[in-house]
Amino acid sequence: MIDIISQLGGLAWTIVAFVVALSIIVGVHEYGHYIVGRWSGIRAEVFSLGFGPRLWSRRDRRGTLWQVAAIPLGGYVRFFGDADPASAGPGLAVDPALRRQTLEGAPLWARFATVAAGPFANFILSTLIFAGVIAFQGVAVERLLIADMAATPPGVVNELRAGDEILAVEGRPLATWGQLFQAGRDLAPHAPVDWTVRRDGAEVTVPGPHPAPPRISGVAPRSAASGAGLRPGDVILSIDGAPVVRFDELRDRVEAADGRAVLLRVWRPGAGEADYSLVPKRQDLPTADGYEQRWLIGVTGGEGYFVPATRHAGPVEAIGAGLAQTWAIIAGSVSGLWAMISGQIGSCNLGGAISIAESTGQAATTGAAGFIWWIGVLSAAIGFLNILPVPVLDGGHLAFFTWEALTGRPPSPRALRILTSIGLAAVLALMIFGLSNDILCR
Repeated sequence: MIDIISQLGGLAWTIVAFVVALSIIVGVHEYGHYIVGRWSGIRAEVFSLGFGPRLWSRRDRRGTLWQVAAIPLGGYVRFFGDADPASAGPGLAVDPALRRQTLEGAPLWARFATVAAGPFANFILSTLIFAGVIAFQGVAVERLLIADMAATPPGVVNELRAGDEILAVEGRPLATWGQLFQAGRDLAPHAPVDWTVRRDGAEVTVPGPHPAPPRISGVAPRSAASGAGLRPGDVILSIDGAPVVRFDELRDRVEAADGRAVLLRVWRPGAGEADYSLVPKRQDLPTADGYEQRWLIGVTGGEGYFVPATRHAGPVEAIGAGLAQTWAIIAGSVSGLWAMISGQIGSCNLGGAISIAESTGQAATTGAAGFIWWIGVLSAAIGFLNILPVPVLDGGHLAFFTWEALTGRPPSPRALRILTSIGLAAVLALMIFGLSNDILCR
């Protein structure tokens, strides 16, 4: 009974987190359409967050009805003269004197800007979220300064201290964090390791752990590790009874298990040691030459038992980093989509609403920063999806507008009806395919 209650509580948390994240992303997307349409002289009749029966509403001084509906799985802006919330096909008959206020009757530039503003608003949201998190957390200072120490498992020798400046590991001089991470990958798995640090103005050599220990820094949503309950900060002591000193040993031994269950002995700060049995999942990973399949349990790590000193990131630096992160998501989406179409990776890489909801719920359990960051990831992904040139999506409208700009006339009403029907069928088929993958590809 307790287990059932726990599962129901986890399901409720997942649903709430998913609805909150989706509402924010959809609200920003639709507001992009609304505000640019308003600036362009196109009147909005309804701004709805959700579908179905109206739960709350108010009408503003411009005549737009703002509402929250009962089914929180999307939203829409219905412009004056639209026949439906999707603004698809010919609009309703309106007074010719008011036709300029409709989407259909507006100049081409106004229609293009209004439709493109939705995905663009999602990209802005992602960039601002990433920039905000980076600005809040700070970026590592150039010098290898230790700001604080992380919890170290019993029996692991660690004489590093907060305030130390790392100079070398095993006699290998270091000047950047990248060099330290590379040393962690190169150094054979043994401990203790000699660390040369500047402490209180003097250079000293002290024993410490391997620079890339098997300490978990991140757990992927819907992974074997997430399902087993592993958390950031956990330290993997052994796998199938064999001690682990370096994080890369975990990757090698999981790969060697070839899909068989592995038994991890894990130490958790404040809780002690426990055993976790995990079944690795076969996943497609991008490489310099394309993609490769590997067995993974879904953890990242290799960070030392210390917290690097950070500095404040200014607005320009933070926004630049946010833009880079948003672009990386868009580029990764393009690459992944093409790899799936060309058969380089399996179709199970495409998830549906269930997998997105589960990932959102798991992101929410990592804390506010992790949840907010995940909203940024989803916003960029949804923005990318909407610019695909598929009728009924924003990208389909933009494709029609581009055709009009090139030919001097819009597609015929018959062509619009046919293409919109095809686009709707394609979107529905994709949704069903994603949901089937959520159920079958586990």
